[in-house]
Amino acid sequence: FFFFADVGTCQENSSMERGGRGGERGGFGRGFGDRGRGGRGDRGRGDRGRGRRGGRGGEEKEWVPMTKLGRLVKDGKIKSMEQIYLFSLPVKEYQIADFFLKEKLKDEVMQIASVQKQTSAGQRTRFVCYVAVGDYDGHIGLGVKAAKEVPMAILGGIHAAKCSLVPIRRGYWGAKIGSPHTVPIKLTGQCGSVRIRLVPAARGTGIVASPTSKLILQMAGIQDCYTASQGHTKTKGNFAKAAFKAVAKSYGFLTPDLWKETKFLKPPTQEHTDYLSKTQIAKRPTSSMLVPQQ
Repeated sequence: FFFFADVGTCQENSSMERGGRGGERGGFGRGFGDRGRGGRGDRGRGDRGRGRRGGRGGEEKEWVPMTKLGRLVKDGKIKSMEQIYLFSLPVKEYQIADFFLKEKLKDEVMQIASVQKQTSAGQRTRFVCYVAVGDYDGHIGLGVKAAKEVPMAILGGIHAAKCSLVPIRRGYWGAKIGSPHTVPIKLTGQCGSVRIRLVPAARGTGIVASPTSKLILQMAGIQDCYTASQGHTKTKGNFAKAAFKAVAKSYGFLTPDLWKETKFLKPPTQEHTDYLSKTQIAKRPTSSMLVPQQ
């Protein structure tokens, strides 16, 4: 009788030891006990980055431009975003959009979805965030970012959206009275199976659209518009991309009122080539072979 009591005590003590290491593993023994996921609860990724970042805001470091366009913007050689759009210059730094439109830009998270990748150790889960950025007055951008944590995905999406900021042309339905209020022509956009068509509407109609595409059009500064969509519009990411591609085409159609003589100007990087060559930042040699010999 005492023998069975001692065996029970030994089993209880062994289970307590295994519970301290990684929880009851169900007969795997000590080989996997301290390597199981149960014992890594305090090292989990649940709130590893959120306390450190402190939300979307925070202390911003001084902007050090990394591109020629960024240097020209920071030094005041370029006066507006329209000057960049005129020469179709690629924007590689989100601070350029902040420099001109920081007070006006508003961001809106369109969708947050979790995606998984199968690895030899199991699944690796990341979060994909679709973010729209606009000033509600003719500029809009859409960015996508995948990250291990939701705050980092949102921040990356905002930066990507600011780099993809495009101008939106607005027009009239009928008489040209007052300010432009609708899309100038019929526009279409497609992403995946989702297709959307934008049709000009009379003043006062409002935006006749589903919530996803309506938000994109509102952020672009369009007040009146009819829409027709088809495909799997439940996929919000593709739906938002289709609407963004549609409104981004507004400047791609040359209407008769734009048939004017084009005055070709020099691009900013060519116009200020002497300035860029004088204020070039010296780069450190990455190898001992590149250091000039005395």
